[in-house]
Amino acid sequence: MKRGVPLFKMLRRKQLTKKENQLETTKDAHGFPIEIFLDVQKNIENIQKILNTPSDLVTREFTVGNTKQRCAIVCIDGLVDQTTINDKIIRNIQLGMANSGKEIPASGEELLKEFENHVLSAIEVKKLNTLDQVMQSVLSGDTALFVQGTDQVLLIGSKGWASRGVNEPSTEALVRGPRDGFTENLRTNTAHIRRHIRDPNLRFENFSVGRRSKKDLVLTYIDGIVHPDLVGEVKRRIKTIDLDDAPESGFIEQWLEDSFLSPFPTLSPTERPDKVCAALTQGKVGLLLDGTPFALVAPITFGNLLQSPEDYYERWWVGTFLRFLRYFGAFLAVFLPGLYIALVSYHPGMIPSKLAFSIAAAREGVPFPAVIEALVMITVLELLREAGIRLPKPIGQTIGIVGGLVIGEAAVSAGIVSPVMVIVVALTAISSFSVPSYSLAITFRILVYGMMFLAAGFGLFGLILGYIMINIHLVNLKSFGIPYSTPFAPSFYADWKDLILRAPIMMIGKRPIMMQVDDEKRMRKGGKS
Repeated sequence: MKRGVPLFKMLRRKQLTKKENQLETTKDAHGFPIEIFLDVQKNIENIQKILNTPSDLVTREFTVGNTKQRCAIVCIDGLVDQTTINDKIIRNIQLGMANSGKEIPASGEELLKEFENHVLSAIEVKKLNTLDQVMQSVLSGDTALFVQGTDQVLLIGSKGWASRGVNEPSTEALVRGPRDGFTENLRTNTAHIRRHIRDPNLRFENFSVGRRSKKDLVLTYIDGIVHPDLVGEVKRRIKTIDLDDAPESGFIEQWLEDSFLSPFPTLSPTERPDKVCAALTQGKVGLLLDGTPFALVAPITFGNLLQSPEDYYERWWVGTFLRFLRYFGAFLAVFLPGLYIALVSYHPGMIPSKLAFSIAAAREGVPFPAVIEALVMITVLELLREAGIRLPKPIGQTIGIVGGLVIGEAAVSAGIVSPVMVIVVALTAISSFSVPSYSLAITFRILVYGMMFLAAGFGLFGLILGYIMINIHLVNLKSFGIPYSTPFAPSFYADWKDLILRAPIMMIGKRPIMMQVDDEKRMRKGGKS
């Protein structure tokens, strides 16, 4: 493919014509941002009025040295680290100014400058001059320092709310690989990526989403690898987000995806930092939202969703074998119940004679056709899955195993379903569990119903029709301009070495062609394209 031919044909969706999600400012009756008062007491009263004097709002007024120069700090209890406030703000101001031997400035602006440059020992210190910026920072866990006689405020980084530690991802467990996972703390998550990729070209760009929540959203990519058009399109879509709150990255995924009517995911959620870092080195982008351990990777293809980080941690033939198993499992998860229904109901002549007699004997006395059997058993299986997830973990596992055995045995003994149908449903469930992506596995669980109805209505011809319809949908689906079926169609044969086949590492010397990256080579010496 010629380098001059652009692959990114970004989609301009009609629903993205809304105004950009800019930070809302607190305004007066004339629509102008409220400025900071020169009087400290007025500023405190103004903040209390805006927040309706909440119980967790902490204000502390004090004077500096022997002068009557008034100061005040404002913060939210529970969002700040009290040690930082006591040691790096209040104590430094009181002792630092008293022991410095300097004359305390009479001007509020000069005193504020003295605090910023010589007194405060915190890492994050910045000046603000509008109340809306101060309010957003305070509600994010920072501490505001007001000084009498100046309309500027010092914001000191003092975030320190309670958060859980780094644990192994529960939804993407591996036998071999890193055990660290993302947490709900945004800075912890960015540190994970920094620790894995120590490249000065690694970029983190901050956005604010949610009119009310004003959650921090970080776009990460590697400058010099990623295609500039991809970054520009992601930024454009982020700026169109118009929500009151985005409690989880699923809201961001649904807003940014190319087609909300498609059952297939076009962004990949993950809890694994190594998975995000691997995507960044391929020329993709990552999205990290504060308050959730699930990051988003874009763009993705169908082949990406059937790959696992463990494919690269084991030797190439092990990774290749596992991928073949997953593709076979994906086929069974969608088509196995429909295939059984079609063969039993319409094409018994295609079944070997001994097997056909065995199935007929097992179905003797069953009052329902094969499609009803399949619908009942698949639905019961889905209910058991949901029950196992919602119940406490020890009980959920017991319910899933014992419930499946008891219900299956009871249904066979009562003559409601045949033993062969229980085997078919069990194989379908096991096959769906082999899919690494939970979002794709849910899609397969939905499609299996459609395949059963098509098989019940048209036999094998209905299954073939369903297969063709799925493929037509996949080749027309895009993820941020990248065809979803790439590199199958359009075909990039060089990328097939890391598709179903996982070629040896030294043979994958170039990044995916479909990403149109600026830096194609990922191996300078010894690698092959």
